[in-house]
Amino acid sequence: MAISLLSAITTLTRFSASSSSASINFKYIFSRRTVFTASPKRQKQRGCKIMASTSPVPETYSATQDKITAPYGSWKSPLTADVVSGASKRLGGTAVDGHGRLIWLESRPTEAGRGVLVKEPAKAGDEPSDITPKEYAVRTTAQEYGGGAFRIFGDTVIFSNYKDQRLYKHSIDSKDSSPLPITPDYGEPLVSYADGIFDPRFNRYVTVREDRRQDALNSTTEIVAIALNGQNIQEPKVLVSGSDFYAFPRMDPRGERMAWIEWHHPNMPWDKAELWVGYISENGDVYKRVCVAGFDPTIVESPTEPKWSSKGELFFVTDRKNGFWNLHKWIESNNEVLAIYSLDAEFSRPLWVFGINSYEIIQSHGEKNLIACSYRQNGRSYLGILDDFGHSLSLLDIPFTDIDNITLGNDCLFVEGASGVEPSSVAKVTLDDHKLKAVDFKVVWSSSPDTLKYKSYFSLPELIEFPTEVPGQKAYAYYYPPSNPIYQASPEEKPPLLVKSHGGPTSEARGILNLSIQYWTSRGWAFVDVNYGGSTGYGREFRERLLGRWGIVDVNDCCSCATFLVGSGKADEKRLCITGGSAGGYTTLAALAFRDTFKAGASLYGVSIPVIISEELWSISCV
Repeated sequence: MAISLLSAITTLTRFSASSSSASINFKYIFSRRTVFTASPKRQKQRGCKIMASTSPVPETYSATQDKITAPYGSWKSPLTADVVSGASKRLGGTAVDGHGRLIWLESRPTEAGRGVLVKEPAKAGDEPSDITPKEYAVRTTAQEYGGGAFRIFGDTVIFSNYKDQRLYKHSIDSKDSSPLPITPDYGEPLVSYADGIFDPRFNRYVTVREDRRQDALNSTTEIVAIALNGQNIQEPKVLVSGSDFYAFPRMDPRGERMAWIEWHHPNMPWDKAELWVGYISENGDVYKRVCVAGFDPTIVESPTEPKWSSKGELFFVTDRKNGFWNLHKWIESNNEVLAIYSLDAEFSRPLWVFGINSYEIIQSHGEKNLIACSYRQNGRSYLGILDDFGHSLSLLDIPFTDIDNITLGNDCLFVEGASGVEPSSVAKVTLDDHKLKAVDFKVVWSSSPDTLKYKSYFSLPELIEFPTEVPGQKAYAYYYPPSNPIYQASPEEKPPLLVKSHGGPTSEARGILNLSIQYWTSRGWAFVDVNYGGSTGYGREFRERLLGRWGIVDVNDCCSCATFLVGSGKADEKRLCITGGSAGGYTTLAALAFRDTFKAGASLYGVSIPVIISEELWSISCV
């Protein structure tokens, strides 16, 4: 019988629960890359037992019914592995067409993750319609993580096709039209494009290109222009090159200036980057360039998200001075950067993927612009309207507590967000005539529309602050208590705890509805999602705690969080487990190898050197 990583941890917890206060004096270190197979005899020798229930569990339960008393970790739940893995579509971005209709990119688990562009129906009550033909999939592999795989201009979409990585032009409104390639066919998907923008002045598409034709391990990244007015496909024209990485090529309204972000090895874009503006000649070349931010060696900053107003003013986000990503404005006449609004909050997020859009410039009124923006502060997101003089920030009252991207519509905002009870969704937020208040909120797309039928099982996240090993220093986490409408534990029992270490390591745990978490809490586990030192969302100083100390700070903070919850009476000290993927998988392995806090762990595609071991040597992984 195969022992999977999740069933193995569950087995250990049930073994502990069924043995009263029996202490487990061994650790299992599991990796998702390996499935250990053992005979029934060897399973018995190792003290393992696989427990599974096939009894039906109701999706909803009456609050008037008496609860069943059962040990934590043994509760039955309708949130099965199949429900968790098949429940969610993933959102790959939003845009608005020339008619003001919402377009979104969704990846579908029922179609092997195929990315499909979908159009909002013209009439209320009608069904959304697919734009992408079935033989295509919208996705780019630029810089591995992709993002920014499409762009809408009027009734035309330019998108990256996953199979060949070429760019295609397609009509949104014509049902009979087929996508037309606009980039050369190199025989293999060795060239990828992302984060493009239309340039009406020269009828071309300006985009980031990653070229792996010469060296797949050391690709060349450039900003290129692709002609849209000819029948013959031409080699893209290089506009900007020489740096290691590029993002956010953005044309001003007249096509005379282009802004972009660039950065160089060994920096990541959230460590140090530069914002440049290039001036466009009559033949479409960049003939002069100016560095707007990131050039001063006395100022450490990572500018991001440049955007032009309709009047040709350049706005962007950077973390100079206070160490938080705040909105700024470029004064071109003397190459000066002006802070619009200073707040110890993050108005953007790390550039792991292309296509981030944390703010929108609403139609200018007189001498000032109104800026719809989202920001994160103390573990939650806010949506507000800011004037570019920084005189006021009006918060919009919406149910989302977590916000990703914003897209400007006609008298409305399309907001990508979620909350502790709402899965990843897109909501239409209608604004009043003054564009300062939200008068309507309506979810128009949901990643998991059927999940709310399990609402009675949901555990709500509690933001906690806990002390680290450094005196006076704090870190943060979201704690989810066990929750099931049918079951309860005896008052004297404490729940087992699963600690999650997020990836990145400069990612951020977010307190949103995640069925992968509810899978555990509905079975009687406590779960905590840790934002250890090095996470984003809390400013540069917090983010840089991990510099030169990866595998130390993150491990210490995860252990400190577990210890804090034990001391708070929210977890059983003898049943502490840890899990994480990618960088979080490395944290998991390091915590199990070098600390004694956890009894078991599951490393999912963790950063490590995999070793294949036979069944006879399997016990090597048992410490």
